[in-house]
Amino acid sequence: MPTSILIITIPTALHEQLHRRLYNEFLGQVRDTGLKNSWADIGNTTLSAQGHSGRSSKEGDSTGGPEPQRAAKGTWPTFVIEAGFSQSLGKLYLAMRRWFSLSNHEVKIVLLAKFNGTTILLEKWEEEMQVRPGATATRRSPQHPTPVLRQSITITQNITTNPTSYNVTSGALVLSFRLLFLRDPGPGEGDFVFSVQELEEYARGVWAEV
Repeated sequence: MPTSILIITIPTALHEQLHRRLYNEFLGQVRDTGLKNSWADIGNTTLSAQGHSGRSSKEGDSTGGPEPQRAAKGTWPTFVIEAGFSQSLGKLYLAMRRWFSLSNHEVKIVLLAKFNGTTILLEKWEEEMQVRPGATATRRSPQHPTPVLRQSITITQNITTNPTSYNVTSGALVLSFRLLFLRDPGPGEGDFVFSVQELEEYARGVWAEV
C-alpha cells in the first residue's frame, strides 16, 4: 500500500523576524497617522485566484490592505512581504510575480526580505504598464502590467565596532500611500518611510536570531 508523506514547513524565528519586524513598523506608522481602523491585517491567509484552486493560490508572510476595499474574505491585499532565509532569491522572485498575476494585479507592492547570513537584501517591487517585448511602441501598442524593481537596499553587519553597527545602503525605504490605500493622501497623511535608523534597528533584531 503506497505511503503518503506530508511535508510541513515550520517558519524559524529568523524567518519571522525578517518580515514581522518590518510589518509591525509599518502598522505603527499606520496607527500614528490615525488610520488604524482603515487598514485590514490579512496576515498569512491563503488566497485563491478567482475560478482556480490548488496551485493557483498564494499565502504570504505578512499582508494587508485598506478597509473596506480589501477587508472582505477572499479579497487580495495591496501590500505583501515575502521573507527568505532558506529560500533562494530566485524563489522569492517567482513568489513576487505570482502575487501580481494571481491577484489579477490587485496586489500593488511586494517587498522581498532576503537574508543570506551576511547581508539583508530588501527589494520593493511594483508594477507599471509596458509594451510587450518585440512590439512597436506606439499609442495603440498593447500594454501589460510588468513587475518593476523600485528600490533595492542592502544591510550589512559591522562587528568591528563596539557596539556592533549596521550599514544601510541606498537610504530610507519608502512605501507609496496611494498604492497601499488606493487613494491620494489627505491632510496629515503621506508615504510611509522607514528611516536608515529604523532599518538599522530592524537588522539588529534579525541578527539577534542568528
